[in-house]
Amino acid sequence: MKRVMIVGQPGAGKSTLARQLGARTGLPVVHIDHIHWTPGWVEREREEKLAMMRAAEREESWIIEGGLSATWDTRLARADTVIVLDIPLALRLWRLLKRRVEFAGGQTRPDLPDNCPERFDAEFLKWVWDTRHSNRVRTRALADQTGPWVRTVVLTSPRAVRRFLCDLDSGAVAGH
Repeated sequence: MKRVMIVGQPGAGKSTLARQLGARTGLPVVHIDHIHWTPGWVEREREEKLAMMRAAEREESWIIEGGLSATWDTRLARADTVIVLDIPLALRLWRLLKRRVEFAGGQTRPDLPDNCPERFDAEFLKWVWDTRHSNRVRTRALADQTGPWVRTVVLTSPRAVRRFLCDLDSGAVAGH
């Protein structure tokens, strides 16, 4: 396991899993939100984001978590492990609300640039709700696009994530 791609919908646990995998494997973690946003929730220009992602993808090893689906093809071409987090909507909404409370008061999550306090507004919730089916289909389809040399893991519950990490710790996950 040298190049790990983690995808999933908001609140699925991508950032948390990436940090946990990074701590266990020593692989560098790249959070797409650091590429997508600059401080103060200012979105980077598309070409700058793509250039930053291409540079990250060229590295020898990485754990890249998050969207930016415009780079899925090149990320997938280099990944040796793809993890799809397909967590139920109700749990993801609970996690988003919990995260909002946890990072209240203007704190910034570790997977975001500075001065990007947690947002949990009607627009974001509407987007999560409106894309709950289409984004799920896209991330699950990604698992079907991997080649035979890519370890593909679809995790559908917190228990499955814990089991995956336990298997990694015990050496049952190839490449560790």
